[in-house]
Amino acid sequence: MPTILGQNQYGKAENRVVKITRDGATHHIKDLNVSVALSGDMEEVHYSGSNANVLPTDTTKNTVFAFAKEHGIESAEQFGIHLARHFVGSQEPIRRARIRIEEYAWERIETSDANSKFIGADEVKHSFVKKGQETRVTQITYDGENWEIISGLKDLTVMNSTNSEFWGYVKDKYTTLQEAYDRILATSVSARWRFNWTDDEQKMPNWEKSYEQVKKHMLQAFAETYSLSLQQTLYQMGARIINNRSEIDEVRFSLPNKHHFLVDLEPFGLKNDNEVYFAADRPYGLIEATVLRDGCEPKIPVDLTNL
Repeated sequence: MPTILGQNQYGKAENRVVKITRDGATHHIKDLNVSVALSGDMEEVHYSGSNANVLPTDTTKNTVFAFAKEHGIESAEQFGIHLARHFVGSQEPIRRARIRIEEYAWERIETSDANSKFIGADEVKHSFVKKGQETRVTQITYDGENWEIISGLKDLTVMNSTNSEFWGYVKDKYTTLQEAYDRILATSVSARWRFNWTDDEQKMPNWEKSYEQVKKHMLQAFAETYSLSLQQTLYQMGARIINNRSEIDEVRFSLPNKHHFLVDLEPFGLKNDNEVYFAADRPYGLIEATVLRDGCEPKIPVDLTNL
């Protein structure tokens, strides 16, 4: 045979599942976008078209919704673990399952006091508004023995309006950028972090607490670092996470520099004293790097667009 089959996988992508948990009059929402990818003994379906080892993608979709009912959704990570364990454990031809999940957060709408002429805040416990701007993500991979959990977030836009400089860089005949000793530093954070929980004998992390704490340390490092470069800020964000969260061994960042350029107001007889900026959406500098716990090997893909 002049050709052979290489890596392959299949599954149902982007299953949008919303789980409402009703605790009396108080409701809780989990809003997920779940993608399932399965691989294993799938040569024949490619070579001859035999579906003998194929679990239909429609079945994987149904499983996502059924598991939302049967197991609930404690966290994106825990839900993905349930799914991956099921697909690998219940279907002999399936040797590896990869579950990718995006989570969209909601928070309760703050209502008026109980003396309102309407329902009253003490009775309204089922109304929500989408929370924040970032999207929480996770990828769960399981081969029947070992787990790999990589979680993170994307589209978290942050800004420091001062305490940022950029100077002392290489200059050649094409360099026109002026050195800045007080500038705006802004970026839209895309980050992934890898847990060192890899098998069922280990104590499982508290996924919800871990996410909140990682985000907290990330934001605190961004705010508290006097930045001479976005690279320096990136490293401090990753180091703060590694130093404070023992369950995480690796963090990968992709940080587009949201450039803010001072507007020249002199033609109008005005002095721009670091007050008025033009926010440019493109082109943008793109700063990317991995921060590791000492002694650990990098495993998060360099290109986060496929994770």
